[in-house]
Amino acid sequence: MSLMNRKKPRMRKEPVKREATPFEQARDEMFQHIMRCGVIGSAEHDQTEWFDQTMEYLTERYHELSAVQLVELRILGERFAQPAKEKQAG
Repeated sequence: MSLMNRKKPRMRKEPVKREATPFEQARDEMFQHIMRCGVIGSAEHDQTEWFDQTMEYLTERYHELSAVQLVELRILGERFAQPAKEKQAG
């Protein structure tokens, strides 16, 4: 067998797996809690109370998050908890 006919072994590149940042972990945990706890579609007062308590918990659990990150996290959570908007017939 000639050298020209040999196939080079190809190295498969595995995607680089990186560990999620504390912010990403907190965000994902909060989204899971929102779905499990029925926050979506609940009354605004109930959502406010739920977010107050949940943010207190997340602040203690993820002590490495800055005040700015905690504000961003709450905003993301409140947006996530909004019911889906229905398309208007046009």
